[in-house]
Amino acid sequence: MNRSIQPRSALRSFLASESAGGMLLIFVAIMAMICANSPASDVYFAIVGAATGPTLSDKLGPMTVQLWINDGLMALFFLLVGLEIKREFVDGRLASRDRRRLPFIAAAAGMAVPAALYMIVAGGTPGLSQGWAIPAATDIAFAMGVLALLGKRAPTSLKLFLVTVAIVDDMGAVAIIALFYTAKINLLALGAAAVILGLMLAMRRMRAKGLSPYLLMFGLLWYAMLLSGVHATIAGVLAAMAIPIERTPGAPDSQTSPLHRLEHRLHPWVAFAIVPLFGFANAGVDMGGLTAEQVFAPLPLGIAAGLFFGKQIGIFGSVWISVKMGIAGRLRGATWLQVHGIAMLCGIGFTMSLFIGGLAFPGQDVLVDEAKIGILMGSLASALGGFAILRFAPLHPQHDAIESAAAAQIAIDGDVRDTSENGAMAG
Repeated sequence: MNRSIQPRSALRSFLASESAGGMLLIFVAIMAMICANSPASDVYFAIVGAATGPTLSDKLGPMTVQLWINDGLMALFFLLVGLEIKREFVDGRLASRDRRRLPFIAAAAGMAVPAALYMIVAGGTPGLSQGWAIPAATDIAFAMGVLALLGKRAPTSLKLFLVTVAIVDDMGAVAIIALFYTAKINLLALGAAAVILGLMLAMRRMRAKGLSPYLLMFGLLWYAMLLSGVHATIAGVLAAMAIPIERTPGAPDSQTSPLHRLEHRLHPWVAFAIVPLFGFANAGVDMGGLTAEQVFAPLPLGIAAGLFFGKQIGIFGSVWISVKMGIAGRLRGATWLQVHGIAMLCGIGFTMSLFIGGLAFPGQDVLVDEAKIGILMGSLASALGGFAILRFAPLHPQHDAIESAAAAQIAIDGDVRDTSENGAMAG
């Protein structure tokens, strides 16, 4: 097939749409805060909490606008997360053990250190220990939106490192949600979900390539998971594992690969509709009457400290130690100060942190709002600090030459595997 009519690779689409989607997410987060603290606040909260559907689960009660977004539309977000994870492991930058090493080390440290800092600051307060995972997540869209503001000053190797770490980070967040934020299990519904997933895997073994049957089964799997007590959005990641993929190493994605086709179709909807809707419905916090005592309470302080200090300590520290010990090579074309800047940007935990915050304190509106304050403080500080470092840090001596080569590589084969985090030592 003529290369000129092949589809853009998922990586190229991801980098482009995540940057633009991140800019939109920043905008809707600001709008949510404005709406929640304006004369329109009553309308904003009334719309978000409006009952709009039947009772699908006794645990959830009548479905509201916020529940449809958080438990319904966000299942598509997790489906896309699952597709991206599978693609990277089968056909991307995580397909080999060498390329997995640094992102796994950085992501693990970038989750463990923020969680530990949270427990040091807030874990001793009764009722707050279950929030330990809130600062462990990284918001790839928000971080890519900040990187987009930097233009060509951000090395390609750092962008790819951020994307890869965030994908591994998402794996950890999904596991945390499934293991630690699951209500009482309905074994009958869980069994039904297992049967549905088994049928999807059987379809894959029979090499079924049509997307419609998989999406229909995904809808059934989502409902079974909703009834089971395991958070319904986990259905998205499980369904993604059953979608067939055709390997296309070093070339744009195959038009006949079901996973690539679904990822291309789903990504714009998630980036430009679902995630912004989630951000708008969940970021609004009424700041009226808010006191300094509430802002500096253990919960928001623990989250903010975990995101701002924990992420940069964990990620930058693990990368530095890995390079010094010879476990991995330096990021190509990036200085250590720039690596520090990207580690700080990983402290933007907006979307996934808000999601986990709602799971950690169900029905406790005061604690959920305090968690939002901590997420906003930590994410804003990380965004501003990371942007400032990357904006004013001196560029690598070979920055222009390396970036020109990376751009040419993208144009040739739609991927940048040769500039991955373990691809070369910095000159």
